[in-house]
Amino acid sequence: MQAEAITAAITEVLNDSLENVSQSLVSKEEMERTEMLQEANLSKFKAEVQSSQGHHFSLLQHETEKLRNDIEKMRNELRYEIDKVTAGQRLDLNLERGRIREELANQNAETNNLTNKLDREIHALRAQLEAAKYDVIKYCIGTLVSISAVGLAVLRILM
Repeated sequence: MQAEAITAAITEVLNDSLENVSQSLVSKEEMERTEMLQEANLSKFKAEVQSSQGHHFSLLQHETEKLRNDIEKMRNELRYEIDKVTAGQRLDLNLERGRIREELANQNAETNNLTNKLDREIHALRAQLEAAKYDVIKYCIGTLVSISAVGLAVLRILM
C-alpha cells in the first residue's frame, strides 16, 4: 500500500511535471506559426519603415526645393537692388557730370565775354593812343612851323 501510494504520488508529480513542461514548451507547429507571424510582422515593419523613409525623403526633397527657390528669389531680389543702386549712382554721376559740363560751359562763355570786352577796350585804348599820337605830331609840327615862322620873321627883321 505504501508502495502504491508512493507510486501514485510519483506518478502524480511526474504528470504535474510533464504538464508544467508541456505548458512551458511549445509544439513545432506552434513555433512555426509564431515564426511566420514574426516574419510577417517584421516584413510589415520593414515596409512601414521604407514607406516612412520614402515619405521623409520626399518631404526633405520638397523642403530642399522650397529653400532653393527661396534662395534664388532672394538672389534675384538682391541683384535687382544692386542694379537699382548702381543705376541710381550712375544717374547721379551723369547728372553731376552734366552739371559740371554746364558750369564749365558757363565759365568758358564768361571767359570769352571778358576776353572780348578786354579786346574791345584794348582796341579803344590803341585808337585813343593813335589819336593822341597824331595830335602830338600835329601840335609838334604846328609848333615847329610857328617857331620857324617866328625865326624867319626875326631873321627878316634883322636883315
